[in-house]
Amino acid sequence: MRNEQHKGRLTRDGIRIHDRADFAGMHTAGELAARILDEVADHVFPGQTTGEIDRMIEEKVRDAGARSATIGYKGYQHASCISVNHVVCHGIPGEKRLKEGDILNIDVTVIVDGWYGDTSRMFVAGKLSRKAERLIQVTHDSLMVGIEAVRPGNTFGDIGHAIQSFVEGNRMSVVRDFCGHGLGRVFHAPPNVLHYGRAGTGPVLEEGMFFTIEPMVNLGRPETKVLADDWTAVTRDKSLSAQFEHSVGVTAEGCEIFTLSPAGRFHPTWG
Repeated sequence: MRNEQHKGRLTRDGIRIHDRADFAGMHTAGELAARILDEVADHVFPGQTTGEIDRMIEEKVRDAGARSATIGYKGYQHASCISVNHVVCHGIPGEKRLKEGDILNIDVTVIVDGWYGDTSRMFVAGKLSRKAERLIQVTHDSLMVGIEAVRPGNTFGDIGHAIQSFVEGNRMSVVRDFCGHGLGRVFHAPPNVLHYGRAGTGPVLEEGMFFTIEPMVNLGRPETKVLADDWTAVTRDKSLSAQFEHSVGVTAEGCEIFTLSPAGRFHPTWG
């Protein structure tokens, strides 16, 4: 492990504070992950397999001279997680074909010069149903509400409270079994970024913190279960689920988003 992985100080909660120069590396990695998702958007359609989408992603990561963070991670063997309909997260790409109206989250993490770029967004095969469209909109907007709470002096509880309040105000539920995480020159690091909670609780945000915010929102109840493959998490009540994820860095004034879509395709209604 190279020495630069240990640059910057740690807070008492074990959260790394990065230097201003580190933001450039995170922007480069985040931009690549986001660009790859931009490029696969046209390949999501009824009849397509999630396995073929994953193969495209693996090829694009390789062609960019980067590495996939997920291939080989705890035995996982794919360049993405693709979660369809009631799959909450960590869906394994395979040969099952997408059907008209299926919604899917595609989650990609790349490593560029040692920096991790981690992002996910929603796509639709064919035409969105009204209920799926509303779920996706609320989930997207909940992420942005959470990002608005990111600034020095606020707490991680402020982020979770903002997301939970928004989602429940729209009569949907926030998944509690999975959360965002710190990252930088490591894939997962402190803190756990909860998408629910009480305002004013948890570690205080400081300039130089890097982490993901990635709310998972269900049309039904929040409970999930993990299938026998030990990866795929689904809603217990089989209700639809959606997720959006950005990687961000705290600045003196607020935050920078490392994973903005270069082509403006972060929301599935971009077309």
